Amino acid sequence: MKKKILIIILGLVSLSATLIYLLISGFINNSSKDEFRQAIAQQSATRHSGHVGAPDVKPQISKEQLNEHETENEVPTIEIPVDKQQLIGVKTAEVSVMPLHRIIRTVGRIEYDEKRIATVNTKFEGWIEKLFIDYTGRYIKKGEPLAEIYSPELFATQQEFINLLRWARKSDDNNLAGMLKKDIEAIIEAAKQRLRLYDITEEQINKIAETGTPIRTLTIYSPVSGYVLQKIALQGMRVMPGERLFDVVDLSTVWIVSDIYQYELPLINVNQTAKISLSYIPDKEFSSKIDYIYPALSGETRTAKVRFTIPNPGFQLKPQMFTNIEVKINLGKRLAIPDDAVIDTGIRQIVYVDKGDGYFEPREVAIGLRGEGMVEVTKGLRVGEKVASSANFLINSEAKLKGVVPLHKH
Repeated sequence: MKKKILIIILGLVSLSATLIYLLISGFINNSSKDEFRQAIAQQSATRHSGHVGAPDVKPQISKEQLNEHETENEVPTIEIPVDKQQLIGVKTAEVSVMPLHRIIRTVGRIEYDEKRIATVNTKFEGWIEKLFIDYTGRYIKKGEPLAEIYSPELFATQQEFINLLRWARKSDDNNLAGMLKKDIEAIIEAAKQRLRLYDITEEQINKIAETGTPIRTLTIYSPVSGYVLQKIALQGMRVMPGERLFDVVDLSTVWIVSDIYQYELPLINVNQTAKISLSYIPDKEFSSKIDYIYPALSGETRTAKVRFTIPNPGFQLKPQMFTNIEVKINLGKRLAIPDDAVIDTGIRQIVYVDKGDGYFEPREVAIGLRGEGMVEVTKGLRVGEKVASSANFLINSEAKLKGVVPLHKH
């Protein structure tokens, strides 16, 4: 009986101790929560009010508590002390509106001016009996003889013309001369026209009429002055109507054809001026304008061809020479910063804005055109702000180590 009473007493004591512990624990927790809330409220009121709080009121808040309750809208910054900035070589540049220029540099190749290439051929069948131009590359003048060709067809046409002239002279003594005179003149003129269509000159026609003897071979003359680009004609070769015998090119002007990359094409326009130089002629610079942009791109290089026409006095410029070309393009005034100030992550572009006192703010920006070491900023910066233009990769590494990232711009 006594044991039962003792067990009941011990149970009541344990239950009382447990209740007392739970009551005390709840009170402490509620008190600490109330103190924390009061401390947060008092710190917030002190931060946003324009008055200095009483010196004896200093709410004690741990660093972990502050980090947990920090507001999401606070601008992230990374601190780089001034002495450390000097050590790693940090430099800043001011955001400003400035004239922006773009220089497109490319390589050109000298080509023949296709407008100045002439082909020499015949309009009749025959054989080359004498060849005056016997090698490619020779310079010839306009009107210089190239070859003599014998043609039975041409010989027969000359003989027909001579017979018509003889008939006309005999008909002068005939009573029908008055009636046939106009018809004879028309027939003779038609014969002359046939000879002209065979490229026989007026001088040669007059000579045939005076001598009454057909010319056995016809001499072909150069239509232009220039260099023999191709020589197909050979001594004794048979010639068919329209067959090409010589190609002659005038090199007094030449073309320069250069390749422009696809992403640069929107900046290229006809009549833009370019500077042209050659390593073979280091002391001379040429100037020319774009006169044609070809309509198609190369599938292998993804480039389009651009053409320049340039005078060639003294024939210094020779086809297939390479040239250096610079096209300077004025992009107008734009908000710009140094190109090195932008860190391109592949997804977005980030700059570090100098906030003063050794603090830098990572900020996402949108960029536009580039030119001469500068880049246009279309969004994210204002005139007068300063950005890190060198050692910004070291600042970016420090920011990543400390978990400082730019706010997302929507």
